[in-house]
Amino acid sequence: MKCNIRKWRVSDAKALAAALSNQKVQEQLRDLPYPYTEQDGAAFISEMLSADENEIFAFAIATDDAAGLAIGSISVFRQGNIHQKTAELGYYIAEEYWGKGIATEAVKQICAYVFHKSDILRIYASPFAHNIASCKVLEKAGFQCEGTLRSNAVKNGKVLDMKMYSLLKEEITPAL
Repeated sequence: MKCNIRKWRVSDAKALAAALSNQKVQEQLRDLPYPYTEQDGAAFISEMLSADENEIFAFAIATDDAAGLAIGSISVFRQGNIHQKTAELGYYIAEEYWGKGIATEAVKQICAYVFHKSDILRIYASPFAHNIASCKVLEKAGFQCEGTLRSNAVKNGKVLDMKMYSLLKEEITPAL
């Protein structure tokens, strides 16, 4: 199954709430409200739609059929100060779409978009080290593992390692 990344729509709030009210999805993300409500989704979508488009590149991951159902989220956030040409990638998809190559396709699409439309030189992502599926998504999208960030997060009372992955503009520019 292929996917598209597209701008958020206010009408996506219900699908967003359904995807994020799943504990398996939330276990792999930074802390969010649980259960995640439609109001939480509407507030997030509103924030993303009003964000500076050169600082935050935020899209729904949608099915590529006529319905264009929002099945996840993908965003790239520009960093500040001496890291102003570096951005952090974050993403998730609803559990029923796991294992279909959708996240990898969405990562490829957003990286190509950001590198083409901005002066960002480096995009990084830092999944939990135990999240092998997310690490594989990044590797299949061309990211390189730079190492392990030891005891870098506390999630649900557990101290966790994270991996650091990056993709440089020069590594994909010829493909644009």
